[in-house]
Amino acid sequence: MARHTHGGNIYQYGNVLDFSANLNPLGMPELVRRAAVSGAMRAEHYPEPDCAELRERIGRRLGVGTGQVICGNGATELIFLAAAAIRPRRALLLAPTYAEYEEAFSAYGCECRYHFLREKDGFLPGEDFLEAVTGDYDLVAVCNPNNPTGLLLERDFVGRLLERCREAGSILFLDESFMELTGKKEAASAEPFLRSEQLFLLRSMTKTYAMAGLRLGYAVSGNRGLVDDMYRYKPSWNVSIPAQAAGEAASSEAEYLARSVLYIGKERQFLLDGLAAFPVRVYPGAANYLFFSCGREDLREAFLEQGILIRDCGNYRGLKAGYYRVAVRTHAENQQLLHVFGQVFGKDDTFRRLRNSKTCRIF
Repeated sequence: MARHTHGGNIYQYGNVLDFSANLNPLGMPELVRRAAVSGAMRAEHYPEPDCAELRERIGRRLGVGTGQVICGNGATELIFLAAAAIRPRRALLLAPTYAEYEEAFSAYGCECRYHFLREKDGFLPGEDFLEAVTGDYDLVAVCNPNNPTGLLLERDFVGRLLERCREAGSILFLDESFMELTGKKEAASAEPFLRSEQLFLLRSMTKTYAMAGLRLGYAVSGNRGLVDDMYRYKPSWNVSIPAQAAGEAASSEAEYLARSVLYIGKERQFLLDGLAAFPVRVYPGAANYLFFSCGREDLREAFLEQGILIRDCGNYRGLKAGYYRVAVRTHAENQQLLHVFGQVFGKDDTFRRLRNSKTCRIF
C-alpha cells in the first residue's frame, strides 16, 4: 500500500503551517468560493457527467474545440487516465520530476526510463535530452516548470522537443500545472502548439486557484482519438458539482491571475533575499516555490518542531537527502518561515537584519 509521499499531508501533524504544498498564496477567489458553495447546495443531484459547460469555457479561452478538452478530479486523475488510454510500452521521463508519472505509466505495464538532470547544469535538460528522444519511446513526459526544481523551459526548447517527438512517433506529455503562476506563460507555454496531435497538455486548476480540497484539472490535445480513449476509462461523474461550478467561475478570473503573478513574484524575491543569509543553495526557478539544497538532512524534522512543514525532496528519483522545496505563501507566513530558518540555523537575529536587505544569492 506504500506510495510516494507528496506534500500537503497536514493531517498527521496537527496544527502546522504548510509550506510543502504549492498553491496560490492569495487563496481561493471569493467568486470561486461562492460558486463552490452554491454547487454544494445543488449536490443532491448528480454532476453533469462530462463537464460540458466547463469544457466549453476552457476551449473558448484556449481557442480549441470542446472535443479536445477533458476534465478530471485533479490533474493526477488525468495522468492515470492518459496512461490507461495510451498504454505506452516505454516512456522517457526526467529525473527528478513529479512521481505520479512513473506510478501511472508503470501501473499499465510501461517500462519507464530516465534522463537524469545534472546539478552542474542547474537541473535543466539540454541538447542531450533532445537527442535521447528516439523511436524507442511511445511517450516523453515533461513538467514545465518542473516539480520540484521549479525550472522553466522556454517555448523554443519545447517546440524543438515536440518536433523530436513527431519525428520519433512519440507523444509529448507536457504538464503545465504551475505555468499560469510563473508570470512567463506568454513566453513559455505550449498553448500555440495545441493543434499538434503529438501534444498532450495538462493543467491544474487546483494549484492555480487554490482549490486543493475541491480537486480539478484539465487536459487538452490535438489528438482527438486520445481524448476519446480517455473518456472510455473516465469514471462517471468524476468531477463534483461544487468543483465544476468553481471551475466555471475560475475561468473568468483574469484579474485574480494577474494579481497572483505580481504577488508571487514579489514574495518569491523576498524569500530569495532572506535565504541568502543562510547556508543553503537556491536554484533559479520560476514557479511559486523554491528548490534548495543544504548540508543538513534533518531540515524537515527541525522545521516541524517549530510548527512548519516543508517538502523533503530526498525521495525524488535523481535526488538524495539534503534537497528541499518550500512554497511561496503570504508575506506574513513567509516572514515566519525566514524567522524559523534563523532559529534552525542558529541565527535568531538574522530576520531582523533581513527586513531591509536587497541582496540575493542564486546559483
